[in-house]
Amino acid sequence: MKSEAFFLVNKGDANQAFDLRPFEFQDPKGQEVLIEVEAFGLNYADVMARRGLYREAPPMPCVVGYEVVGTVHSVGSSANQGLLGKRVIAFCRFGGYAKHVVTDDFAVVEVADQPAAELLALCTQAVTAYYMADYLAPIHKTDTVLVHAAAGGVGTILIQLAKLKGAKVIAKVGHSDKEELVKKLGADVVVNYRTSDYALQVAQSIDGERIDVIFNPVAGSTFKKDMALLSSGGRMVLFGASELLRGKWGFFSKLNFIRKMGLVLPIGLMMRSKNILGVNMLKLADNRPETMSICLRNVVSLYSAGKITPYVGGVYSAGQLAEAHAALEGGRTKGKLCVNW
Repeated sequence: MKSEAFFLVNKGDANQAFDLRPFEFQDPKGQEVLIEVEAFGLNYADVMARRGLYREAPPMPCVVGYEVVGTVHSVGSSANQGLLGKRVIAFCRFGGYAKHVVTDDFAVVEVADQPAAELLALCTQAVTAYYMADYLAPIHKTDTVLVHAAAGGVGTILIQLAKLKGAKVIAKVGHSDKEELVKKLGADVVVNYRTSDYALQVAQSIDGERIDVIFNPVAGSTFKKDMALLSSGGRMVLFGASELLRGKWGFFSKLNFIRKMGLVLPIGLMMRSKNILGVNMLKLADNRPETMSICLRNVVSLYSAGKITPYVGGVYSAGQLAEAHAALEGGRTKGKLCVNW
């Protein structure tokens, strides 16, 4: 069968990176399902792939994208036959920027007629937040939590999950127009890293105490600052390296990024009772797909019960893909970005 997809064909600027091309796909086999896509979501990993900084991305030309909303068109012989004809949200291991996607039935959850952009936020971003905050290192009501990139897709869900647990939340943002959003979501303290050193602002807000949980998708120069803020028994969860995008010198920028993070010895972590947790959701999907399935179903339940509300930062047409990518890369967006076919 024939379909169309946005292929990543060039590294660099969003306007030159994608090309809408036809492609052929096979009918689903075994546990696979074929989804006719209504809309797909954007994630920061897509930007990293476009910039050539995401080593797990397939070789170009390739189709990136991790999540779709659509209707199940056909199913494999051993897949859940009850999904046929149902509207679903689904994970895919790349391939999301396409009009048709084949994925496994355990990566699919049936949904109602909720807005596509909100549903897409439940996939990669809400599942990432839930996995970190509820599954990997559960937040407790006595915790003080620092959320970097708090107005982003993952950050907005992390704030809500932390407040559901009764924790105190410090939200870090980079623009004044994002401050009101994170306050509405429940943040107790907001720091803007563009006004002054965020670490000093955080330290002043906790008045000599320490942070129990830090969610950091930035890394680089923020790592040492966060380690200094972390309490005994504290957990720093690293789930990205967005500071890499600021580098302009290729390999040397990568070396400088590593230098800024410094050397961490396991014995030092033990002596100080501090914890560093690394999260790569693509690796988790490869090796623990059942965990991803559990997390997806749980966030859909929380959303359906009105306990979490995804924030939609932009809905774009297919012709605006480059514009959406540039906005996401520039840090100007809030919440989830969605592209409708």
